This record gives sequence, C-alpha cells and structure tokens, in this order.
Amino acid sequence: MTDVATGGDAAPQERPDRRVAGPAAPLRAALALAVAAGAAWALAAPPRGWWPLLPAGVAALTIALHGRRLRTRLVLGGLTGLVLYASTLVWLAGFAVPGYVAVAVLEAVMLAVAVALVPTARTGRWSGGWWGLPVALVFLDATQTRFPFGGFPLPALVLSQLDGPFALAAPLGGSLLVTALAATAGVGLAALYLTRGRQRLPAVGIAVVVAGAPLAAGAAVTTTPTGSLDAAVVQGGGPRGVRAVFTNPQDTTDRQFAVAEQITGFPDLVLFPEAVISVPGSIAGSAAERRVADLARALDAPVVVGVAESQDAGFRNVAVLYGPDYALLDRYEKEHRVPFGEYIPGRALLERVTDLTALVPCDAIVGEGEALLDSPVGPLGVVISYEVLFADRVREAVLAGGQIVLVPTNAASYVTEEVPAIEVAAARLRAREFGRTVLQSAPTGYSAVVLPDGRVVAQTELGAPGLLRGTVPLSTGLTPYARLGDLPFLALAGFALLAPALAGEVRRRRAPQAERDDQQ
Repeated sequence: MTDVATGGDAAPQERPDRRVAGPAAPLRAALALAVAAGAAWALAAPPRGWWPLLPAGVAALTIALHGRRLRTRLVLGGLTGLVLYASTLVWLAGFAVPGYVAVAVLEAVMLAVAVALVPTARTGRWSGGWWGLPVALVFLDATQTRFPFGGFPLPALVLSQLDGPFALAAPLGGSLLVTALAATAGVGLAALYLTRGRQRLPAVGIAVVVAGAPLAAGAAVTTTPTGSLDAAVVQGGGPRGVRAVFTNPQDTTDRQFAVAEQITGFPDLVLFPEAVISVPGSIAGSAAERRVADLARALDAPVVVGVAESQDAGFRNVAVLYGPDYALLDRYEKEHRVPFGEYIPGRALLERVTDLTALVPCDAIVGEGEALLDSPVGPLGVVISYEVLFADRVREAVLAGGQIVLVPTNAASYVTEEVPAIEVAAARLRAREFGRTVLQSAPTGYSAVVLPDGRVVAQTELGAPGLLRGTVPLSTGLTPYARLGDLPFLALAGFALLAPALAGEVRRRRAPQAERDDQQ
C-alpha cells in the first residue's frame, strides 16, 4: 500500500492493541478531518465566537494526526491552515489579492510546521505525544504575535474563546494558557475515540485536570478597585470600506465633534478615535488644537483624541491628552505599526515594481515612550488600534501604573465586520488578562466599553454615529500574567514538547541494564 502524502511505501506498523488505542484513520478520512478542523476554527473566529468549535477542531485534527509520519502531518496541518486562513483572511483581498494569498499561505505553512512538531505514535498505542498538539498551538500563538512583520495575530485562535469557560484562565497565563486549555479539552474529546479499555479513563481524566485546575485558579484572580470614572466614548460614524487617502480628513473630524457636542454634564474623561484629526507638522498651535482644547474647557474634562501628524520623514500616529485649562498634558506615539497599513515592509524594493501611492503613501514613524497618559483623573494606559492585539503593549501600560486602558482605533477601511469584531475580542481578552476596564473608540465602529471581567456593557453599531457614556471602574494591582508575561508558559510548553522524547531516551538507556540484570 502506498502513502500518497509521502510518495513511498508505508512502513510496517505494529498490530494495534485495541484494548489500548484505536488504529490510525484511513488517509482519506484524515484529510477530511483536517478540513473539518480548519472549518471549525474558522467558524469559531470573531465575529461568530462559537467557542466550542475550537476544542472540536482540535479533536478532529488529533484523530487525523494519530499514527502519521512527519510528511503526512505537514500535509494535514497545511490543509487545516489553508481552510482556516483562506476563510478568515478574505477581507485582505479588498486591499490586495496577491497579499491575501501570500499571507494566507504563509500562515498555513506556520500551522503546518507547528503541527509537524506533534510526536504521535504509529503503533496505535496510547501516546503522551498526543498532548503535543496543544503545545504546538501555544507556539503558533506566540509566533504569530512576533512574525511576520513584528507579528500578525489576525485572527489568533484564542480570540474565539471570550464567551467560553477557558477565558477564565487569562489573568493567570494570558492567551497562551487559554489556547492550551481549549486545545487540551479537544485532545480529551479525541481520547474518547482513540483510547480503549482501562486507558480511556486516565486519558480523559488528564484532560479534565489539566484544563480544569487553571480555570479555577484564574477565576479567583482579581485586581483592586480604586474608584470609578464617568467616561464618554465618541464615534462619529460615516462611510466604511474607504481608505483614508480617499477621504476628506476634515469631514471625519467634523463628524466626531458633532457627536461630542451631544455630551451633557461634566464627564471625567472623553475619548475620541484614532487619527480623526490630520494636521501638517505638529498639532501644537493648530486650529485643530484650539478645537480640542475648547471642548475640554467646555466639558471641564480631559479629552484624548487621535491625531495623524504629517512629517517630512512620514507621519506620526499619536494620542494626545488635553486638559480643561487649554494645556497639552501628555501624548503617546504608536509603536507597533500595521504592516501594509501604516508602513510598507521593503518599500524601496516594492516601489520599483508597483505604485504604492494608493496603498500607503508614506510610512508611520515608530513612536517611543511608555504606553501611558498622565491625566488629572489618574494614569491612563493607552494602546492605539492594532496594538490591542499584542499583550506586551497593554502589559507595558499596566506595569507603568495604568488604572484603565484606552484604545483609540480606526477600522473604517474594512468593508466587513471581521476586523472590528477581532478588535473587540482582543480588548475583552486584554481586560481579562490585566484586570482593567478597556474603552475602545472607533470613528465608524465598533466602539465599546469592556469591564475588567471581559464583559462588553456597551457597544455601537458599525457606520452609525454613537456616544457611549457610563461609569466604569478604575483598578490597581497586577494579575499573575501581568507580573510574569509569556516567558514562563513558553518554557513550560517547551518542556512539555520535549518530555516524551526525554522519557523515551531514559527508557532506552535503562533497557540494556534491565537485560543484564535479567541475565544475572
């Protein structure tokens, strides 16, 4: 019999012990399971958020991988990735079809490599290597926040889990732990099919304990309330699916201020979206500055607004804070830029073969400094748009003393709701990880108010003007994840991946000694 995935004769296998584990599925069935896994993960992704489909997809892929060689695992993982990313990244085609194809294929290759790391037994016996799939998905999650182009976690698998129980562990171990727990539950489901007899109970029991214990511990983690904030979140509304270079910046600004004029009373804070004011050079001394300062004075409240400042070397994407006394109190410049949205990787090379004027005319300048605004109402953590997808940016804000996290964003260029929904899911995850309220403001949606437990208590509609107003908690104190970050969990995942191989090596070395003992 020929293994079509490897192009060679299948290696002889031991006769499976059906009392312990089932045999490998036929190759056609394995391919179908890989497709089903990718489809399940795509349906789990925002805006749907059908969280049980992530463990279900892991179960399908675990069964597909059982008893497979390295090359076949690569094929199965790549097939899962193609189905997943071709479905969830289709919005990229609205910007550049070649870019959509390239990113989808690259992400699929990354998933294939991660899956290939899974050590599975070919004998049909129960193997601790099955638990390598959750570990592989942890490494995939960690890699996507760093590669390519400094990270592209759109959409990360973990963003499907905000309405499920596994998100309870976020304050303990962040997105890596949540991903690991959801995947472990999926392996437990697969064990019901793959194990037999006395091995079924331990296999399922391990999954229950490994997934359940961190949930209980994470649910017990809280931060300390230190007061509250009467916040107003502004969304001006307007057309969607139009890139900024094809819009009148003044129209965008006017829509935001038209909504802001509806604010009554004296809030503690007003939050505008990202880049809703565009100025040549610095905002200091401009007509736009006077307009913001007048609003802050009229409301007797600090106002945070997103500004695009054009410079000779590019542009700066900043969040500026004005007080009621006309003073510019603080500013934060965005550090984590959007590839092909705010800058072009390899611009000098690409400009030789294509016109980039309509895509990104000039690159954003990388900002510096802490992700914090020092305000009269306390220290305000701030991350701009894309940065909310990266826990390290929010962690910087919280470690610097931020009692709340502000997310001025702008997803008006996207026609569909996938990217706005992904941003809300990321804001919910960051709120859970760090025990902070998150306020998100977008010019055309979604704007949202997210409590420290990840609940969305207010959200606007896409495209429509909206004003969110409410009293939200301020918090201090650090969750375990805020203190430790990702490194301890990456180390633990690495150990879990190597443990089966190390254990096997120990057994091999002990075997000759045992034989000599028997001969004596």
